[in-house]
This record gives sequence, structure tokens and C-alpha cells, in this order.
Amino acid sequence: EADPVYSVQLLKVAEELFSFGDEYRLEYHQSIPDVFPFYRSYSGYGDELLWGALWLYRATGDTRYLNKAQAAWEEFNLGKADKHFSWDDKKPGAYALGWMLQPNNTMYEDALKAYLSFLKIDAPYTPGGLVYLDHWGSNRHSANAAFISLWAAKYGDPAEAAGNTAWAEGQLGYILGDNGHSFVVGFGVDPPTHYHHRASSCPLPPQSCSQHNWGYVQPGPNPNILYGALVGGPNQDDAYEDIRSDYTRNQAACDYNAAYTGALAAMVEIS
Repeated sequence: EADPVYSVQLLKVAEELFSFGDEYRLEYHQSIPDVFPFYRSYSGYGDELLWGALWLYRATGDTRYLNKAQAAWEEFNLGKADKHFSWDDKKPGAYALGWMLQPNNTMYEDALKAYLSFLKIDAPYTPGGLVYLDHWGSNRHSANAAFISLWAAKYGDPAEAAGNTAWAEGQLGYILGDNGHSFVVGFGVDPPTHYHHRASSCPLPPQSCSQHNWGYVQPGPNPNILYGALVGGPNQDDAYEDIRSDYTRNQAACDYNAAYTGALAAMVEIS
């Protein structure tokens, strides 16, 4: 609505990209090998076809995309998610979006409820209460799950809304410092100060930020504070050390803050 001309351009490109991806099926790290060590596709591309089709249906109202979503669901057996919602695996997000778009479609409803049940009952937790879905960026996965739970609280079964909200609030509370340690830069009690983020730890110009003398190796806190950044998080025993070299537990990243920000916005709306 703010820029209808640009909106039309974006939608056109989105439809072209989806059509290309649907026709020429290949995991993208096979086409771009340089990304393999960092962002390879572990879950395959079926979830992306489902995710993209649902978003395009929401944007266009064209039922062809609902049919594409159904076809991807069946072809790739996408009805079960037992880990995390992430850049690699979109299934839990697709369940939530699909249920919102088709509230009478039990396919999406049942899958989302099963995923939320897994999170609450079968998923591993740290002793302090963080749902522990992966060792790399454990906070990120907890925040993403909280976002899905809050989405379900708003758009899903009203009888389960209070429970979904309370569970998500507990996860966000852990991240924000309920256990005596904040994992958000510049916020709360004892927040991270030596997080793995090059621009934050580099000295200001004209000082050099070369490979051997940038902030990665200096002992003091990062000179430039990346306010609001969520860092990776603890291991399964709640252990965490604020050191720059530990990128699995003390890194900041765009995808760490993505659904985390949405979850915070949901809590603001609820409160």
C-alpha cells in the first residue's frame, strides 16, 4: 500500500523465483558450492516449496499456490517436524501459516499441534528451562519456537492459547535473563560484552581491523555495542562463556534476531 508500484515488482519477481525453483529442482549449495560449509541445505527443498507456495497464496489469493503447497506436502511427506524452525527447515512456520490461511484444514492444524506438543513434552531442555533443539545457536532455536507458539496462541485453537503463550513467555524470559544472565547485548543483567561480531569488536578508524589485530584477539569488551543482538546461547547444561572465539554460543547473527523480534512483538501485543 505504501508503494504499490514497487509492491507489484516484488510480487512479480517472487512468482518468477518460485516458478524457477519448482521447475529446476536442486539444493542450492549444489549450484553455489561456496556456501556448503556455512548454509548448506540439510532438510532439502520440499519445505521451501511449501513455504513459498503458502506465502504466494497469501499475497495473491491464487488457489494455484494452495494446490502447489498440497502437492509439496504430499511429495516430500512434510507432515512431521521434530526439531526446529530455522533458515534450513521451514516446516513449523509453514504449519502455522497454512493454518492461518486455511483454518478449517486439519492437515496444517494437526501438524502444528503435534509440533507444539513435541516442544513441550518430548524436546530436551536445559536444567534452567531452555528448550534445547541444537547446540549451535540454542537461543535462536528457542526464540523461533516461541514465535511459533505465540502465532498459535493468536491464530490457533483458543483453548490452547494461554498454554502456548505461557510456554513462549518462559523461553523469552530465559533469554532475557530470568536465570541471572541476559543473552541480549546491551540489555538486562550481565549481558554479553565479548560476542563474536566483527564490526562490533573492530576498533574505530583510523585504527586497523586486519586479520591479526582486530578485536577478535583483544581481551577487552567489544568497543561498539550491538544493542539488542541475541547471541547463540548456552549448552545443554546451561553453561555459557562470554568469549569472542566461541561462535557456536556467543555469535550474533541476523537470523538469530528474526523470529525473536517477532516473538517480542507478540508479547507486547498480548500484554
